[in-house]
Amino acid sequence: MRFLAGILGAATIGLILFDAFEAVLLPRRVTHAYRLVRLFYRTTWPAWKAISTAFTLPRRREAFLSTFAPLSFLMMFAAWAIGLILSFALLHWAFQTQMSIADPARTAVSYTYFSGVTFFTVGYGDLSPADGMGRFLAVLEAGLGFGFLALVLSYHPILAQAFSQREIMISLLDARGGSPPTAEQILVRSQPARCPQVLPSYFLQWEAWSAEVLERCLSFPVLGLYRSQHDNQSWLAALTVILDTSALAICGVGGRDAYQARLTFAMARHAAVDLCLVFKIQPSAPTPNRLPSEGFQVLFNRLKQAGGVLAEDTAAASPEEMAAIESRLTELRGMYEPFVNGLGQYLSFALPRFYPERLTADNWQTSAWMPRVPGIRELPGHDTAAFARGDHFV
Repeated sequence: MRFLAGILGAATIGLILFDAFEAVLLPRRVTHAYRLVRLFYRTTWPAWKAISTAFTLPRRREAFLSTFAPLSFLMMFAAWAIGLILSFALLHWAFQTQMSIADPARTAVSYTYFSGVTFFTVGYGDLSPADGMGRFLAVLEAGLGFGFLALVLSYHPILAQAFSQREIMISLLDARGGSPPTAEQILVRSQPARCPQVLPSYFLQWEAWSAEVLERCLSFPVLGLYRSQHDNQSWLAALTVILDTSALAICGVGGRDAYQARLTFAMARHAAVDLCLVFKIQPSAPTPNRLPSEGFQVLFNRLKQAGGVLAEDTAAASPEEMAAIESRLTELRGMYEPFVNGLGQYLSFALPRFYPERLTADNWQTSAWMPRVPGIRELPGHDTAAFARGDHFV
């Protein structure tokens, strides 16, 4: 029995250390399915989402969901620490470690207590090993405990910095694409037909941001569970809007030069696909359709009405040319929508629309002390042309 306990303790220690190495130190995607961290999140995150359905107000539900990621950070390290303490206690029990103070019972409780104070390097001195194997295990556990504490202290600042850098681009989308951002508002506000240099510069920034999101989520998958400061913003919504806008630009809607749009689309889709692999998510097409044929016609008419968005030949496109643009856009959407929709369902993120149902105030236009910033007024209906001219400013 003690032999089996020793094998189990040693195997658990090795499994926890290897799992911590992959989760914290290994900067690449882990392909094998047998991981303690993945098992932990596969069991706790669905349960957390199920509990969140008890909140009727969306804002409270979002606040509840936002607490999971930082709390899971503590829970994960606590689970590793408890596992190591119990595993070393099993080893001490298997080897029947002699203690300097008489303890004839050598109970599991005594060995667990000794393992705990050794792991956290408390060193009360009431129990100490008296034989060679016990001393070796005590030194090994104390070293692991000290390194574990250093790992916890260094991991959180890195994760917080990665989160802050990710949120910068999301905050920039507020004024450039609305709250929540949409592809239509990005095109209307950037005026690609009048200022052709603006949109390619956005695409260049978005390409770099998409690559950073991918690399940081590969290194720290828990970062994908961190939610933005505002309820109507998320990193997935930003990634989806980038893909929507890039797809429209590739189809000829929003500027003539689609070279940078293709590069941005490729990088953003790469991020969406790989993140589905990281979270082991099965892609699924969104239902209902995010942009049916009648919705595409509404989007095209709104962009045409805004002025400064569509080139003259695109604005005067024939029905056959419009059908070709819509077909090409549907083909591009099929390359990324199943992946972002799968991520949205798993992470409880709502995907943005191609165009807003109504124009609302951006996040920067509101505050907790007043509903709107003085000097800024609402626009009636869908007056996108007035919004493009900046008429929402007095």
